[in-house]
Amino acid sequence: MSVAGAPPQTPGAKQTPGAPQQTPGAPQQTPGAPQQTPGAPQQTPGAPLQTGTRVGEAIAGAVTAIAAGGCETPRLDAELLLAHVLGVERERLLSDERLEVRGGAVRAFQLAVRRRAIEREPVAYIVGRRAFRRLQLGVDRRALIPRPESELLVEAALELPAGARVLDVGTGCGAIALALKHERPDLVLSGSDCSSAALDLAAENAARLGLDVRWLHADQLSGVPDEFDAVLANLPYVADAERRSLAPEILRHEPPGALFAGPDGLAAIAALLAQLARRATVAMLALEVGAGQAPAVVRMTQAAGFAHVRRERDLAGIERIVVGEGRRR
Repeated sequence: MSVAGAPPQTPGAKQTPGAPQQTPGAPQQTPGAPQQTPGAPQQTPGAPLQTGTRVGEAIAGAVTAIAAGGCETPRLDAELLLAHVLGVERERLLSDERLEVRGGAVRAFQLAVRRRAIEREPVAYIVGRRAFRRLQLGVDRRALIPRPESELLVEAALELPAGARVLDVGTGCGAIALALKHERPDLVLSGSDCSSAALDLAAENAARLGLDVRWLHADQLSGVPDEFDAVLANLPYVADAERRSLAPEILRHEPPGALFAGPDGLAAIAALLAQLARRATVAMLALEVGAGQAPAVVRMTQAAGFAHVRRERDLAGIERIVVGEGRRR
């Protein structure tokens, strides 16, 4: 997964020309928040949340706390956390000014905000789910949080012929294998991982979604049958020296075994390509790579016997996946 920093951020709101100027020292009005209703409990930033507080006030207080913790998308985070606690869609928070935070939701929201602001725990782990393509996946610390960039691997495999046998190496929570099976049910999907805990999470997601994917406990291709037509892999690719540059959300909470891959970040990819060189059935390979790694991975993929190798960029313009096809015999 793309991990060089936090997930893509929502651009901040711009000042509307002609809007009233903020008085220095006055409380900031959160854009889009419902206006304070006369008679509703007043929420003082930093004070304990009171039962009966309107959602707009609750969000405003949470935004202050989360921003103070150094998180880059405090309003989005606050809205997602409160929607989760109340069991409603985020859109309803923004449209229904009558909603209030009451009972057990008060304490639950306070704890969720603390986990985000103080412990810098990712929102996906707090709420226990993450959207990936057309699926909602269960996520927790057993596996890396799926990133949007990894959807490129799914897209690369959508044109495979009917009935193709596909292996997702380093499947984690099963995001790539499950998304591909959901969109191409005619394909035969398997997912492998060296972590039995991650495979348990992937199997839980498959059962909940009703998707038929076989799960294999294996270190890359070791012990995996030589029967696959295509291999997709989002392996660890962060160089050891980049450890200090990672966001606290990643360093403190996501499994390090799914992140780091030696001095240049290419150890895991090199190991897989060495094994693939001996796998004659694999006619298509798609690898996710880190920023600046694509040229080296292209050369390694060609050396493994793939005649046609291309690179594809993510929405940030980074060469994010390398695709190899046409094995030389």
